[in-house]
Parts: sequence; C-alpha cells; structure tokens
Amino acid sequence: MSCEKFSGTLIAYLDGRASAGERRDVEAHLKTCAACRERAEEFRRLWQAMDEAPAIEPSLGFDARLRQRLAAEPQRKSWAWLLPAPRLSLAVALLAILTLWVSNRQPVVEPVQGSEAQFRMIKDLEILQNYDVLKNCEPLSAPPVAREIPHQSRPQQCDDTGSGTSN
Repeated sequence: MSCEKFSGTLIAYLDGRASAGERRDVEAHLKTCAACRERAEEFRRLWQAMDEAPAIEPSLGFDARLRQRLAAEPQRKSWAWLLPAPRLSLAVALLAILTLWVSNRQPVVEPVQGSEAQFRMIKDLEILQNYDVLKNCEPLSAPPVAREIPHQSRPQQCDDTGSGTSN
C-alpha cells in the first residue's frame, strides 16, 4: 500500500471502522513504513490528550438564548431578492443618464478653411458623384502613350512653295 492510499484509511483504522481487508493492508504498511507508523502514533497521542480534557457543557440557558436571537432576526420577504442593491441602482441610473447625455450631444463641425479651388470642387460635387459622367470623361481614361519624335539631324528649310524640301 502506498503512503497516499494509506493516509485515506488511517483514521478509519484508528477508529476501528475499517474493514478486515483494509485493516490487514494498513497493518502491513505500518510494519514497513516508519514515517506512517510515527504519524499513526501521533494521532493516537492526540486522541488520548483530547479524551483526558474535560468536556465543556454549554450553560443551561444557551439553547434558549440562541433560539431567542434567531427568532428576533427580521424575516426576509420572499421577493426581497428582486430588489437591487443601492449601489447597483445608483450605477445603473448614472449609466443611463450618461448614455442619454452623450447620445443627445451635437457633433462640433468646424468650418472648412481652404482655397478657392477646393470650394469649386465641393460646388461641383454632384457632377463628380454621377458615375456616367465620370465613366465617359476623357481625362479619367488611360493616359496617352508618349510618342517619340524622331531626331532630325538638321532643320528643314522651307522654300517659297512651302513644300518643305531641304538643300
């Protein structure tokens, strides 16, 4: 038997409440384990000291006084648990007031300070929101591909006829 299992049955063994099989196991363990044997002996000495101490009897009026005090306690009503605690009620009321105050506040809108170009852009906002206009708007389409101008070694000279022949 291990010491852990032994500790669970030690009290029953010392009281005489252990079964015959448990008693044999505990006695076999006590023969092999000095620490558990010492622990069992400490329990026996403790119980012997408690048996020698005089039992204290309560006073004659103890029972009557206890019953009187219990009867004097105010009886709680069956619905009293529904009433919230004062602190909880105050917290809920303050939370409701704060919620109403925050929800009724008007947002502060500061005037926009900008250039004349920004004002014109805001003025034309309705046009910018029209998707059909934006879709057909040429500046928003793909930017044109830059064409390379061929490099000319000498400038052309024009004659009187305007044919653009060179010398």
